[in-house]
Amino acid sequence: MTRAVVPADLAELVRAVGAALDGDGPPVAPVPVLADADPGDAALVLRTSGSTGSAREVALSASALRASGEATHSRLGGPGHWLLTLPATHVAGVQVVARAHAGHGLTAAPAGEPFTADGFAALVRRAQHDGRRYASLVPTQLHRLVVAAESGADGGARGLDALCSLDAVLLGGATTPTALLHRARAAGARVVTTYGMTETCGGCVYDGVPLPGVRVRLARGSGVVELSGPVLAEGYLGDDAATAAAFRTDADGSRWFGTSDLGRITDDDPPRLTVLGRADDVVVTGGVNVAPAAVEDVVAGVEGVGEVCVVGVPDPEWGQAVVAVVTLQGQASSELSGAIRRRVADRLGRAAAPRRVLVVTDLPRRGPGKVDRAAVARLAVGHDGA
Repeated sequence: MTRAVVPADLAELVRAVGAALDGDGPPVAPVPVLADADPGDAALVLRTSGSTGSAREVALSASALRASGEATHSRLGGPGHWLLTLPATHVAGVQVVARAHAGHGLTAAPAGEPFTADGFAALVRRAQHDGRRYASLVPTQLHRLVVAAESGADGGARGLDALCSLDAVLLGGATTPTALLHRARAAGARVVTTYGMTETCGGCVYDGVPLPGVRVRLARGSGVVELSGPVLAEGYLGDDAATAAAFRTDADGSRWFGTSDLGRITDDDPPRLTVLGRADDVVVTGGVNVAPAAVEDVVAGVEGVGEVCVVGVPDPEWGQAVVAVVTLQGQASSELSGAIRRRVADRLGRAAAPRRVLVVTDLPRRGPGKVDRAAVARLAVGHDGA
């Protein structure tokens, strides 16, 4: 049986991924494979972050990874030199390694060091390259760079200048608040929002528009996002039932992956996908469905709010109560809770306005910068907030 290689360090991972992509090496797994199954012709076996329950192991072929990299470079303006600031144990980080193999090399941040504006500026300085330079960040990292610059923190200006010197900055792993995007872009950062998951070789929809070869549709009746194209995974290693449930083949032979996200497709030219949030995250309060992602986007625009996660907690009167769990940025007003409720009620209606606002120093996380929504909900239960 074929066994996936587990590299000992980043340098070995870079070599192993390159060999697997070129067809000259065995499959690569950044962390030990749990399933007792043959990965066959897969180039990578990646563990999901477990956002839908138990983590699964996704088998990605070399052809899917190459298609993803080629489509990315085509959309961004050509191959370039990549900066690695994310863990190479998840799809976003490994994809930087894979794209760098097809591009013009890689410069990685020192392992174990916290992400800071000064550290990022130093990384960009080390990434000397005459051609295009790219980075992939999560929204938390972008938030830290923008806030450090706006607050005049040590190294903040250098970090933002470094960000703006890059030809493109891919943002993925979580929804990026609209207000943060506007601030980063107004400063000159070439930020590109991405949507995708391990099963699609990472991001496959950029700024709402599918990459070349990728198709998007909404499932009839549910509005759940479905994705198709050469970037799809082979399936879940050792779990045929889960593979059959997630990957479907139409009568015309096209293969589709069903996400767990609700979406809306505009009538623009080209059409754009707006992701409304996970179907199972919808809060039903007083008989009204509230999408946490929409509330989070509004709350993030309130002065004094840093990061935000909106969850539903059991409530004897409303069934579920909408709770906003936030971090603070700078000096927040004593009327922050009221400002949040009024802003959301004005934009989305009274039912969506958080009944409680809980302030924390940081949000629980899982994976590369993703907020652990289940942990946030547990945190919110039992706290009166404001």
